[in-house]
Amino acid sequence: MISTDRLTLRPHRIEDLDAMFELATDPAVLQFIRGLPTSREEAWHRLLRYAGHWSLLGFGMFAVFERSSGAFIREVGLANFQRGLGADFDGTPEAAWIFSGASHGQGFALEAMRALLDWFDNESPDERCVCIIDVENSGSIRLASKLGFEQYGTARYRDGDMKKYERLRG
Repeated sequence: MISTDRLTLRPHRIEDLDAMFELATDPAVLQFIRGLPTSREEAWHRLLRYAGHWSLLGFGMFAVFERSSGAFIREVGLANFQRGLGADFDGTPEAAWIFSGASHGQGFALEAMRALLDWFDNESPDERCVCIIDVENSGSIRLASKLGFEQYGTARYRDGDMKKYERLRG
């Protein structure tokens, strides 16, 4: 578990299933994120995939909660999604963040990701992490820059044009 002034980050639990499925229907999320669950069954599979990351790789996605209200405001983490984007991407811990539209503009994503990357820097031997961002997602591009990610390439993923970013430790 990771705590910040306003947030608590913890691995997902079974009771997060409904909130995970709700996230997949948020228009602000659907605008740029491809491949979210379209059924409760797919949300369940996503939850199991997250648990598998922690079990097999020692890192994974965190559920993010606002401390003052206890509200689930979504997910951040590191994963190995094996997206087929090349040796310079696949197999490297991939940073990911998904926040509900209602939580946009409040600095939650920056706060959560800074805490996550501090944890990663202390816990992981990996010197590098990557992420992909839809070329039209200016908010996530700004966030990546604030977090020290730099663009190093482009990719086509699920019929969308993406920018590939990397963050080097130190």
